[in-house]
Amino acid sequence: MIDYDIIYEDESFRDRAPEDFVRHVITRLAPAILGDGSFSLSFVSPGTIQEANRTWRGIDSPTDILSFALEDEGDGEDPFIMDPDEGRQLGDILVCLDAMDENAALYAASSREELLRLLIHGMLHLSGEDHETNDFATEPMLVRQETLLQENKDLL
Repeated sequence: MIDYDIIYEDESFRDRAPEDFVRHVITRLAPAILGDGSFSLSFVSPGTIQEANRTWRGIDSPTDILSFALEDEGDGEDPFIMDPDEGRQLGDILVCLDAMDENAALYAASSREELLRLLIHGMLHLSGEDHETNDFATEPMLVRQETLLQENKDLL
């Protein structure tokens, strides 16, 4: 079972990332991508994501999405932290809607399509997938992301 929290740093972000749409995407895709577990999804300002990017990646600029998978440093049997009372903790996803809108304009996509892409991207990272570049043609994670996006266009 998937459990998640959706957090809006500013209430106005709900207009650009409607909670019913976000919940529908997560309900449909998270079980197949993540299996069981819990995570948080936060919609944040450019300043907040820039601070997180600087703190955790050493890059002092805003970005569209950051994913923080919770990996267990233990015996390596399960890469995710497991608390018997809380279940499998997957991590956190931060999304900057301003950067999302810039990407949508740059790539001639709707904001909703770009939001779907970012939600898929974040969940793939929480599942343990990663990419070295942003080359959609050669990076296996990004190829899978775009395949999932195409397969779920009916959500738009």
